[in-house]
Order: sequence, then structure tokens, then C-alpha cells
Amino acid sequence: MKKRIAVIDREKCHPIECGNYLCASLCPVNRTGADCITPGEDDTKARIDEVLCTGCSICPKRCPFGAITIINLPDTLKKSPVHRYGANMFELYSLPTPLFGKVTGIVGKNGLGKTTALKIIADLLKPNFGKFGEDVSFKDVIQYFKGTETQKFMEKVHNHEISFSYKPQQVDLIPKKFKGTVKELLKSVDTNGKLDDIAQQLNLHNFLDTDIAKVSGGELQRVAMAASVLKDANLYLFDEPTSYLDIKQRINISQFIQSLAKPDTAPLVIEHDLVILDHMTDLVNIMYGFEGVYGIVSGVKTTREGINAFLEGFLKEENVRFRDRAISFEKSDDRGGTQLQKLVAWKDIQTKLGKFSLKAHEGILHKNEIVGILGENGIGKTSFIKILAGVLKPDSGELDTEVRVAYKPQYLDTESDATVLEFLQDAVSQYHNQIIKPLSIEKLFSQKLTELSGGQLQRVAIAHCLSQDAELFLLDEPSAYVDVEQRLLISKVIKNIAEERNVTILVVDHDLMFLDYLSDRLIVFSGTPAKEGVLKGPFDMKEGMNMFLQDLGITLRRDVSSKRPRINKLGSVKDREQRENDSWYYG
Repeated sequence: MKKRIAVIDREKCHPIECGNYLCASLCPVNRTGADCITPGEDDTKARIDEVLCTGCSICPKRCPFGAITIINLPDTLKKSPVHRYGANMFELYSLPTPLFGKVTGIVGKNGLGKTTALKIIADLLKPNFGKFGEDVSFKDVIQYFKGTETQKFMEKVHNHEISFSYKPQQVDLIPKKFKGTVKELLKSVDTNGKLDDIAQQLNLHNFLDTDIAKVSGGELQRVAMAASVLKDANLYLFDEPTSYLDIKQRINISQFIQSLAKPDTAPLVIEHDLVILDHMTDLVNIMYGFEGVYGIVSGVKTTREGINAFLEGFLKEENVRFRDRAISFEKSDDRGGTQLQKLVAWKDIQTKLGKFSLKAHEGILHKNEIVGILGENGIGKTSFIKILAGVLKPDSGELDTEVRVAYKPQYLDTESDATVLEFLQDAVSQYHNQIIKPLSIEKLFSQKLTELSGGQLQRVAIAHCLSQDAELFLLDEPSAYVDVEQRLLISKVIKNIAEERNVTILVVDHDLMFLDYLSDRLIVFSGTPAKEGVLKGPFDMKEGMNMFLQDLGITLRRDVSSKRPRINKLGSVKDREQRENDSWYYG
């Protein structure tokens, strides 16, 4: 078994521009006359022999484009990978195994192979066990997984006892592949005549006759979910089913997924919202490893045990520590007693946007606080943010906003040809340690904004906003596209900026755990989506969250071990107790 893995990012590797294979000329093994680093088969990228490589770390440090990563593999890995994309490319070790009658979740950072694992399970990608370029037989598959639950699962796949339905991550690609109305798309995959029932459960009726190219991201997500369950299948694979959805829709989707778990049916879910993952799943697999290099799937655990182990960064049964620190949800002490200074105020604001009307009665934002904003999609949150940013003018009312404002919009512009380093010039020079380093943006410096993934672009946009000279920072959905670890890093960066610079930050988001950890106070929106929105608050956390959760119809408690928020099971002792005490939030 090899001791280390070397991965070369082919988009970043430019051998001629670095001085004709700088890595090869610096390599100590090459200098002895061996061929550790050589030109690849196409002579346009470098290639590293992982057996000859000593792991000296010279080439990763000296590569001017940051294209090389060399990592020592854990001693616990005894087998070859389940799949490798090619020489010096990503490796996946092990697979999650769905259990019929249960909802199984997968949690882990981006870039560890979660989507690759789902594609192998769905028979969309044939595992090669590291033998890229060779044909792998079913006999090889059985031999690799011999004596495990995965062997039994693969045998059922081979014998056509399992039929799959796969909901991909990138639902925004649907309009590029299909033309017509939502109803026409769903009718084309409705094998059992369940369209009306599923449309009712997923609240699709209002836009069934809308052209697929004109529906929103949240509507597309629900269309994709509907399309996947209308197919005749007994294993449903959902890759990030709550992206673009508000909290109310996330709760509905989680209950919908739970309803699919039957003795002969199994849902398998990748999800980054830990409150929702905890609510919808019975079991969890943790994925760990090194981003973009290799990924390992842990053994299956109960959901509570699995999420707490993920937050702890330690797998007890495997004796593996995959993070050097635990993630804690202990909130800092309340700032009670500090002198509150008014920064922004509004009174009786009203504005009309087509058929939609927004009202905000009266509220004040103080200096040096973080205010979370909660509410359904289409209820005016972004419109209010735009009013504070000066992008939108209210029709009536008083608004005192004589302050410098920095604004990160919900939808990010990717048209610029600028590199990340050019775009973040001020942030790099002034806030390297506070923003750039903790958000892991350095390795993106040479890439153009147009080349970034959704999660990378989000981090860059947050860094750009927080580095501006402003008193009020407005962040619209900063957790979108980013994984759970990045969400917590972002929340810590936001907290540190607010405290160190004595500024005020407003955050619109749908991740309850993210806002619970981040916020000092809450603004709550109520009303009817696309018709009317009413802003209430800011409130203190308990009052604001109580109001919001009561409208959602759920109660939250804190986990005894990790202190993370958890949704109580409907009708449980804790749920009934909190409802009776009118304490929907951590009663």
C-alpha cells in the first residue's frame, strides 16, 4: 500500500510558464537520477510518481500556481481506493451503504467525494479501484467489498433488484437540458400516475404551467425532487435537496423524505444544514479526508452520534481524528450592560414592488451587533436589505441611514475576468489574518472569478464585502453553496469583524444553526410570499426565535453534548413540554 498521494490540479498546472517544469528541477529524487516528477502523457502537465515521492514538500511550496498537493495517507487505509479519476487525481476510499426502511445522511466538507460516492451507488459511475484505464469486472467489485454490507448491496444492484432515482446537486442546469412547462417535464417521468399527489406534497400547483426557464431556484429544487420520486425506484439519492429553499420548505422537504423510507425503500441524502440533516435522517455516514485529494467514508452511526462525532472531529470506533479542533456551539456571554448606540432607525416604511407590498413599522440597529433575519422566500427580506443599502427607495416612511454601507447580494456576479487576487486587493493588504486566511482564499488567488465554484465565489464575495470601509454590513444568504465547516468558519469571521471593528452586520439566511450561533438579535418577517411582507423587530434571540418557530410549528432544544440546536420530534415529551410552556426555543 502506498504511503502518500500526490494530486496535481490540472487547471492550475502550467509547466512552461513556471520555467519548464520547475517542480521537476527542484525535486531531490529527480536530482539523484530517478524520474519522480516528469512530463505527463500529453506533455502539458507534470506527473508525480507516488511510489518514488518522499513527501519532502518542496514542490507544493515552490509551485508558483499552487497546483501540487502531497499528503501522507492514514495508516488505517489497507486497501486501494474504490475509485480514482486518473494519475495524480482525486481518490475515494469506501462507500456509504443505504439501509432500507431508514433515511441515511452523508455529512462532510465539500471536495471529499460525496457526489462521486452517490454516482457510484447509483450506477452512474463505474468504480475502477485505482486501475484507471483498465476494465473492472463485477467479480473485482465483489472481491473488493467481500464480507461487508456493501457486497450484498452491490450484488442486488448487479441482479437488478435495486432501481435508482438520483436528484443531482446542480438543479440550475435543468432549464438547459429541458424545454417546456414544469407539468410537461414531470409528466414525462411520471411512471405511476402520482403527479397530482406529489405536486400537492411539494407545493408545486402554483407554477405547474410555468415555463421551466422562468421558475426560481427554490421552485427548481422542488421540481427536481418531484421528478426524482415520480420515477419507479426503491433507492432515492438526493444530493443537497434543501439548496435555495427557505426554512419552512426545508422542514417540508425533510418530512417528505422521511415519508419515503419504507421496508423496501431507502433514501440517501447529502445535506449541509445540520438542523435539517438531524431532523430528516435516522443514520449518518461521515466523510473525511483532504479537500480535492482524497475522501474516506466512516462506518454508519445513529444521527445524533454521527453529527456529534463530526463536530468533535473524532471517530471513536475507527480511532481517527480528522480535525484538530472540535466545533462548539457555546454562545459568548450576552453584551448586557454595554452602552447601546443607535446606528440606523426606520419608522412606518412602506414600498410596493409590482403586486408585492412591504411594511416595516419601527426598528433600531445598534452599533457593534449582529442581527439575523428570518423569513420565508418571497416575503421581502432581500428588498429590505436593498432599502438599507440604498439600492431601493421606499415609497413612504422615515429612514435614518446616514452610514457607510457594504452589501453582499444574494445572487453573485460571475461575469468579471479579474483574478481573485485583483478583486480582493484591499482585503489582502488589510485583512489577511482576519478574513483571507480563515476563509482559505489564498489558494484561489490565481483563478478568475468566472472559474470559481458556487462555494468559492461565496467566500470571495463575503471577503470583499467585509473588507470594505463601512459601518453597516449587509450579507444576503452567506451560507449558500458552502459546506457545514465553511459555514462555521464564516460565522466566526463575521463575529470577529463585528467585535474588532465595532461595526453592525445584518445577515439574511435560512440555516437555523448558522443564525443561532451568529446572532445577537433577530428580525422576523411574516406575511404571504409574493403578496405581502411585514417586518417585525429586532427582538432579543428568545423572543424572535419563539415567534418564528411558533409560526413554523416546531420546537428546538439544545443537544446535551454539543449544545447544537435540534428539532424536537413532533409529539415527543420535550416537544409537548415546550409547547405547554410557550417556550419554542430551548425550553
